[in-house]
Amino acid sequence: MSPRTFDGLVGTGGIGHGSFFLLEGNQTLGREESRSGRFLERRDYCKLHIISHYVKALLGERINVYPIGRVGDDLDGQRLRREMAAVGLDMRYVRAVSGSPTLFSFCFVYPDGSGGNLTTGNSASGTVDEGAVIEAEPLLADLGSRGIVLAVPEVPLPARRALLERSSRFGLFRAASFTRAEMDHVRESGLLSRVDLCAVNLEEAAAAAGLPDDQSRDWEPAVIARKAAEELARVFPLLQLSITGGMAGSWSWDGSSLAFDPALHLYVAGTSGAGDAHFAGILSALAAGLSLQEAQELGTIVAGA
Repeated sequence: MSPRTFDGLVGTGGIGHGSFFLLEGNQTLGREESRSGRFLERRDYCKLHIISHYVKALLGERINVYPIGRVGDDLDGQRLRREMAAVGLDMRYVRAVSGSPTLFSFCFVYPDGSGGNLTTGNSASGTVDEGAVIEAEPLLADLGSRGIVLAVPEVPLPARRALLERSSRFGLFRAASFTRAEMDHVRESGLLSRVDLCAVNLEEAAAAAGLPDDQSRDWEPAVIARKAAEELARVFPLLQLSITGGMAGSWSWDGSSLAFDPALHLYVAGTSGAGDAHFAGILSALAAGLSLQEAQELGTIVAGA
């Protein structure tokens, strides 16, 4: 049988911008601590923009990419829309809305390259709803089994659920990720039954599987990945997984076996966006007809870059 390939990707998630701030010292920032640092000459982008950009950059004309999202009617929103169009993304479903600012992310980075980010909750991305997804339903029907849908955070969960459910009617390949805070609801609501591939980090995988925090925090990364995959396979036997563990490497579960892919040994300038780049590498490889294990290897390369 010929491998399944895809020539279209329709996704919803955050479209926004941000800044990087380098903290002094590697100790974890305290709840009430004040600490100095400096802004870095880097731009941040949000999840849907990052993933869409890399998929289009890697595959070029062989795939059409259709983001579904909202930006503010402001200068930042105008810039982001120009940048997305410039790399060939089809912008018909990305609209500017008045009264809400473009999504903003503040990324803090420790000298060792680790870090995290804070994002605005009252942004234009927060206005993405089921109606935005319904607009794209004719496209979903047209793509059918030739298409991938992507549902990632930084837009409300109901909009992502709508995209996954509506695409299920037309046979598209359904890829998604969720935040740690969303995982209890995702697990209990059975939303993962509407997902073909879920991309998560170790903490998110443990939460999705309902592994006890008091035990899993003491397990080795490989043990967490294996136990999470086994538990999720028991409840959602058709679900495939990509689990990232930073410098511990990553794992892919294709529904029957767990494969390990070691991390690349690189100088770490920063980890912000690496998970989204990893996901984009996987989707690009799957669209080209590679297996999930092969796709995981490309994800590692893209994330490392």
